[in-house]
Amino acid sequence: MPLSEHEQRVLEQMEQALYAEDPRFATSLVGKSEARARRRRAALGLLIAIGGLALVVLAVTMQEIWIGGIGFAAMVFGGVWAMTQPRTKGATLGTVDADGNVTLRTKSGGASAGGKQTGKGHRSAGLMDRFEERWDKRREEGPF
Repeated sequence: MPLSEHEQRVLEQMEQALYAEDPRFATSLVGKSEARARRRRAALGLLIAIGGLALVVLAVTMQEIWIGGIGFAAMVFGGVWAMTQPRTKGATLGTVDADGNVTLRTKSGGASAGGKQTGKGHRSAGLMDRFEERWDKRREEGPF
């Protein structure tokens, strides 16, 4: 049975409160499913890479270069697939106002660039933004 809008809002508020009060505990709850997804992804990537190796060996015995090319591509794809992390939606920290609007927070603790947003349509800061924040923080702290 689906939840009503009010129940969904209350559930989101409880989730936000849990992340705000004890982020380590909240991430440990999410971490088990993520670890399972990583293991599954690594196993599938390994199977694809082994299948590619089998195609390369088959290509050598049959003296067919194109089969070897497909096998090599499968080996590379399987290795990359096994090493990359799956994309999972993590919870975004924020606060819920009385009217139900969500104010999302970035990892640095400040309000996101968009200010108040409704829903979950928040993207994390880019790599260069994080580098710039770290650089500014180091410059403010001084040489030692």
